[in-house]
Amino acid sequence: MTGRVLITGCSSGIGLDAARRMQSLGWQVVATCRKDEDIAARRAEGMECHRLDLSDEASVARLADRVLSGGPLDALVNNAAFALPGAVEDMPRGALRAIFETNLFGTHDLTVRLIPHFRRNGGRIVNISSVLGLIGIRWRGPYVATKFALEGLTDVLRLEMAGTPVKVILIEPGPIASRIRVNAIPHFERWVNWQDSARADEYRASLLKRLYEPSGKDRFELPPSAVSDRIVHALTAARPRPRYYVTTPTWLSGTARRLLPTRALDWVARQG
Repeated sequence: MTGRVLITGCSSGIGLDAARRMQSLGWQVVATCRKDEDIAARRAEGMECHRLDLSDEASVARLADRVLSGGPLDALVNNAAFALPGAVEDMPRGALRAIFETNLFGTHDLTVRLIPHFRRNGGRIVNISSVLGLIGIRWRGPYVATKFALEGLTDVLRLEMAGTPVKVILIEPGPIASRIRVNAIPHFERWVNWQDSARADEYRASLLKRLYEPSGKDRFELPPSAVSDRIVHALTAARPRPRYYVTTPTWLSGTARRLLPTRALDWVARQG
């Protein structure tokens, strides 16, 4: 099976690897990036690539129109997102608004603009969630909130699309080699006034070191290709699974979420 697929967030990491994998399998890839140099790089690889800012409704509308005017579309992979580390109590309202605009509202907006096409012609919607859509951990509140919300919205959309030719799939990676930590730094510096936080000492001892002094590869970390493997199955299998786990922490977290009482689950989360 091949076709035409739109993949968001193809500058690096999961999105870039997925775009290259689907292209290697004969799919016509429509990639999105935010920066001109990344758009040029994807086009140099033979991909159709457009600028997309999910926080900008006009940008989402332009992309949907361009993609649909370019021919039939068989699948959408919603991958683009960013992280905003910091303590929940230190997050101003604007910080949550900013991350939800990209990670949830823009993703939803793009999806619903394409659903009428998929209803008529068939199609698959793959939403890239996270292990943090299953279990929350300290310092990741805003990102966790967007992924929990994406999980809920995707589950309901899957139920509502039953009986239509639209298949809706969740993929839940765990630690994957990517630039998400580096890309999170500008958002942290913009929104979090950690110096005046009641947790300033905790920031110095923990989060700042993890942000600015990475200790190396996580022991459970996998390459982006591990996610691409699941994306390929989700887009080509006759009966794709409703959700796919990637990495050991995701399997463990999914099991813990189902089996453990809240106090025990909190203990597990604190270990992370």
